[in-house]
This record gives sequence, structure tokens and C-alpha cells, in this order.
Amino acid sequence: MTEKTEARPAANVLLVGVGGQGIVLASQVLARLAFDAGLDAKQNEVHGLSQRGGSVTGHVRWGREVFTPVIMEGEAHFLLALEELEALRWAHFVRPDGLVVADSRHIAPASVTAGGEQYPEDIPGRLREFAETLSVPGYQIALEMGVPRAANVVLLGALSTRVPGFSAGEWKAAVSAHVPEKFLDVNLAAFDRGRESADR
Repeated sequence: MTEKTEARPAANVLLVGVGGQGIVLASQVLARLAFDAGLDAKQNEVHGLSQRGGSVTGHVRWGREVFTPVIMEGEAHFLLALEELEALRWAHFVRPDGLVVADSRHIAPASVTAGGEQYPEDIPGRLREFAETLSVPGYQIALEMGVPRAANVVLLGALSTRVPGFSAGEWKAAVSAHVPEKFLDVNLAAFDRGRESADR
């Protein structure tokens, strides 16, 4: 274990969203980031309804030694949410000193579209009751770029500004390892846009 590796704090990252938003890719990038840095990294199988619209979660943990990828309630250092209501649904998994990075996008669940329930108001405010919250218009940024499917990479860019111990270059190398070559340039641009959005 090198001095540089020891300087990278252990972290538990819970990823949440709905089917089709790219939770699998985002989880793979995070695990690769830590593994390439010489850390022990564990990633679970993504759970949930993988078809579009179903709730999906992924767990990634890294540190000097990690025995299980599963993150228990109240143990997540970071919650990366690709949809705002999913962020609220899983906010109780975040440590009080943790961080929620949430896309401001709203995807109404079936209970709302059917008229039985209403989409909650002021979710960012409610999230701040659990932990510090960074709201990012990830989907809107990706849409403006013409690549709505890259919203997950926009969110990773925002998250990268708050995770200690890794350079932007290391993050981009991890993204590059999991994005097809023909889509790489636009995804790296989406990553940069995410970093910029977090600084505003």
C-alpha cells in the first residue's frame, strides 16, 4: 500500500435511479476508479427493476480492505441519485456527514402518473434534512449536449469534485475504460460539464 493510496479515504457510494439511466455504467466507473488507484473495491450486482421506469440501486465500496459491497442504512458517504424522488427514497442511507448528489430531473412513478399520488414538493429541501445536498441539472445538461443518456456521466463529474484523493485525470481514465470509443469524446465533455456545474 503506497503513501498515495493511503491518502485516499475509504468510501461507500450508493447509486440510485430508475431503469435505463445508466446505474450499471456509473457503478463500473466508480469501482474502476478505486481499483486503478490500488484500493480494494467491491461492486454489487445492480438491484431493482432493470426495465425503464423501475427503481434501481447499485453499491460501490472501496478502501484498504473491503469484505462486502453492501452498504447498510446510515453508512453511505455519498448518495448519487439520477432522479430526485429516488434520492429522497434512499436518503436515510446517507451518513449525517455524507453528501447527496442528485439530478434535479423528475420521473413520475406509476403511482403518480395513475393519479393516485402527487410528486413530492421541495425535495432538495427535504434531502438537506439528511445530509449536505448538491442538486445538479444532469439530464438537462446532457439533453442540451444532444446526449441525454450521458446524464449519468454528468453526475459523476459533479461527484468527482467532492470525492477526495482522485484527480480529474484518474476519473476520466475510469470513464474511458467503460465507454465505447465512438461515444467517448462526448462523454468526457459531459463529465467536464458536470464538474463545472458543481462549482456554481
